[in-house]
Amino acid sequence: MPRHEMMGDPMDMQGMMAPMMQVMLFAPQHLLARKDALGFTADQVGRLTALRDARQAEHDAAMRDARAHLLELRQAASVPAPDTSAVKTHFQAAHTAMGKAHWLALVSALQAKAVLTDAQRTKLQAWADSMQTWMEQHRRMMKPSESH
Repeated sequence: MPRHEMMGDPMDMQGMMAPMMQVMLFAPQHLLARKDALGFTADQVGRLTALRDARQAEHDAAMRDARAHLLELRQAASVPAPDTSAVKTHFQAAHTAMGKAHWLALVSALQAKAVLTDAQRTKLQAWADSMQTWMEQHRRMMKPSESH
């Protein structure tokens, strides 16, 4: 059985995550790292910093919750005869916590996107498009048998 059918191909996962990654380009911390290249005003820097800081504590708490449940899941699954009900409970709780963390990150990115001017959004999208092109070329190089 091919690897991607058994364990999940990381390249296929990238394709599934692409829509979320397009939004995450606007995460406040990513934008602040490029503030000079994007020509942010002092007001934009202040607003983006406030957005970044406002969600960070909630995001970190959700990720701590997810990690705790993943550790519990590992413990529950490590016994000779695991209780699938207990494993399921921790899996679902970890999944919910990770979903909350992702949602908080998406909301923050969407709010940050609104802080940018049209010209800044266009510049960022051009960078994203060139990065996407590079990733697709890299994927084709890594899997020459699947090229069209």
